[in-house]
Amino acid sequence: MIRTASSIRTLVQSLRAISSFSQTGVGARNSYNSGAVSSLQQVIRPSTYGEDEYADVDWDNLGFGITPADYMYINQSTKDGEFHQGQLSRYGALELSPAAGVLNYGQGLYEGTKAYRKEDGRLLVFRPDQNALRMKMGADRICMPCPSVDQFVDAVKQVALANKRWTPPPGKGTMYIRPLLMGSGPIMGLAPAPEYTFLIYCSPVGNYFKEGFAPLNLYVEDEFHRATRGGAGGVKSITNYAPVLKAIARAKGNGYSDVLYLDSVHKRYLEEVSSCNIFVLKGRVISTPAAIGTILQGVTRKSIIEIASDQGYQVEERAVAVDELAEADEVFCTGTAVGVASVASITYQGKRLEYKVGAETVAQQLYSILEGIKSGAIEDKKGWVVEI
Repeated sequence: MIRTASSIRTLVQSLRAISSFSQTGVGARNSYNSGAVSSLQQVIRPSTYGEDEYADVDWDNLGFGITPADYMYINQSTKDGEFHQGQLSRYGALELSPAAGVLNYGQGLYEGTKAYRKEDGRLLVFRPDQNALRMKMGADRICMPCPSVDQFVDAVKQVALANKRWTPPPGKGTMYIRPLLMGSGPIMGLAPAPEYTFLIYCSPVGNYFKEGFAPLNLYVEDEFHRATRGGAGGVKSITNYAPVLKAIARAKGNGYSDVLYLDSVHKRYLEEVSSCNIFVLKGRVISTPAAIGTILQGVTRKSIIEIASDQGYQVEERAVAVDELAEADEVFCTGTAVGVASVASITYQGKRLEYKVGAETVAQQLYSILEGIKSGAIEDKKGWVVEI
């Protein structure tokens, strides 16, 4: 079982009060109950700030870091793996068994989506149903029960609305929403956990890369691999991310923005960057590595494929050889955190390849359309945006 530390303290205080008042008669006990309910409601009460009020944040200098918002959402499964009604709680520390499945065996998934504030103050969330479906796919892969799509989307809406004052003004950033699913029950042997927790927290964020909107400089990693066939590289398992930290640190230490990984079998086909998918443009053809179990099926990737096709580009999902980078006109990355990021250069085996960047690029064209839909500036004809 998992609870916020503040909720636990409140509950303990309430139980102590019950014990101390139990001998004083019905009147005193009723008086306590009223106070206890009020106290507990303070933990989960929705935000009372005005519709147009903002949190005290320097919106002009947002990075991609954690700035905790007021509330998070927690839903614990029953012993039979069912998720019922979750609740909002004040953002805070968690209490977790040392034997929890997520701590001992890495049984956990995470997702990421964003809320945008429109000029009229309304909030928009981009394709949360796709994150829910991807979480269900990942949960099945690592033997976890999962909230339904409707439960997932409803929880995202609750978190976004309760933390509205933390959503940046239009054009200043977004509210990054992080759903987590974890084996929170204790387990000693290697087996699925007996209990699970679905949790969502959020934070206002700016650009993912420290370069801001500047084009990226990537390094092709041919020693370390992110995933292998038959593994879990195609799902958003928490176990996929710590192993790439060493390669990222080495690349950044040498002045690069991030790492581009090759397949682990032939060591010649592109897979993905550490936290985003990659696209290669040549003429009117846009190629991206096929999702065959070793790369993540990004929601942004899926959206860009559709937008590019609508714009008349031929989009191919296939094996893309590293040698093709030498002939490319443009290269760009996609992801929830990064959006669409142009790549200025890729270094492979000591050779630096450079690509077209700037306002007239295809990457910028696709970025503008995608961000326009997400923010409500462009009419959403695809039913991608959920208004809260």
